[in-house]
Amino acid sequence: MVAALAVAGLGVPLGVHAAGGADSASGAPLGAPAEPRGSGPAGSECRTSVEGSRVVAYCHNPYPSTDLVRLHTECERWWDVDADGAAVAVEPGRTVRLEDRCWKEVATAWVSHRPAPL
Repeated sequence: MVAALAVAGLGVPLGVHAAGGADSASGAPLGAPAEPRGSGPAGSECRTSVEGSRVVAYCHNPYPSTDLVRLHTECERWWDVDADGAAVAVEPGRTVRLEDRCWKEVATAWVSHRPAPL
């Protein structure tokens, strides 16, 4: 019975939260370790949506420090190239748009964060 539950758990995709358009406040896929942020609040709030083969993420930084964000896209087809976008600086009080695409379907997409160097 335990083996059946373990096998059933393997069939659940990790990127459903991003593909379904839900918020990705931490920016990391499920199960990823939390990134250290230092003291005090920091980081952008990102909303990721998938429509067909295109991914769009809007990241807003409400905090006084600059945040670096990157869009990561995994494509469904084995022959379709996955992509890790370039880091984009999100200045305090600003919003940026990140976009990418696959040739066919998108399997998952998420945004990663790191503080900008001082």
